[in-house]
Amino acid sequence: MAHSIDIGTVGVWTSLLDLHPTARVREVVAELDELGWGCLWRPESTGRDPLVTAALWLDACPRMAVATGIAQTYARHPLTTMAASRTLDEAFPGRFLLGLGVSHAPMVEGVRGLDYSTPLADMSAYLDAMDSAPFTGLADEGRPPRILAALGPKMLALSAEKADGAHPYFTTPEHTARARAILGPDKFLAPEQMVVLDTDPDRARRVARSNMARYLKLPNYTRNLMRLGFTEQDITEISDRLVDAIVSLGDVERIVARVREHFEAGADHVCVQALVEDPTDLPVDDWRRLADALMS
Repeated sequence: MAHSIDIGTVGVWTSLLDLHPTARVREVVAELDELGWGCLWRPESTGRDPLVTAALWLDACPRMAVATGIAQTYARHPLTTMAASRTLDEAFPGRFLLGLGVSHAPMVEGVRGLDYSTPLADMSAYLDAMDSAPFTGLADEGRPPRILAALGPKMLALSAEKADGAHPYFTTPEHTARARAILGPDKFLAPEQMVVLDTDPDRARRVARSNMARYLKLPNYTRNLMRLGFTEQDITEISDRLVDAIVSLGDVERIVARVREHFEAGADHVCVQALVEDPTDLPVDDWRRLADALMS
């Protein structure tokens, strides 16, 4: 049985903090906490270690939760992952959410040199190994909560069977409704939502396309988009239809409306990712404006 955790209804999802000194990151994390965001989410790719970073972020603020969205299973042994999650859970009770995922073939095979032929079976075995892993440190009874990066029906079903919910990424409110139907009513569902806070549609779509392009090279995402009814032409051209479905563009009111669509479709929590043209820019002003609107 997993511990309960309350991360609020909206969080910030970002990879941009990896490009800034830790001292500056701590300041930003403290401000996000003060603004009232429920959770701060971070991915794992080729940047800073997500679990080490989670400890630094949790130490920088007194209230906000931190989640990995996601930590890669192929990057670490399941015993190591369980030990890290228990360590964080004991140090920061009720404030760490472990998100796990199998990532993508180019990352696993191309960067790590590992086999990616059976990701679903590998994830299932990984979770079993976590549950049976010995841990001799101080820890509460039960296990820390965990959710899975899940897009397709089989990984969503595994999220319901062996985890506490799912964290879909690069999706739409329609996908949120489909995910809820597979997960059932009691599992945690936290989709990510990309946003561009800009009322100039051409400029906003340019920023959206520049951020979407790298994801559209990954089969896990393109297959999911095809299941949602998008065409190969939509994906190849990054059509306006696709951009507008994946990224909420415009003013604060439009973004709030898109977040509300996810809740109406069955989400428990929405991770808001503010996109920028220059990845070294932190969208702090966007986070402030969205906090005012989403927390009201």
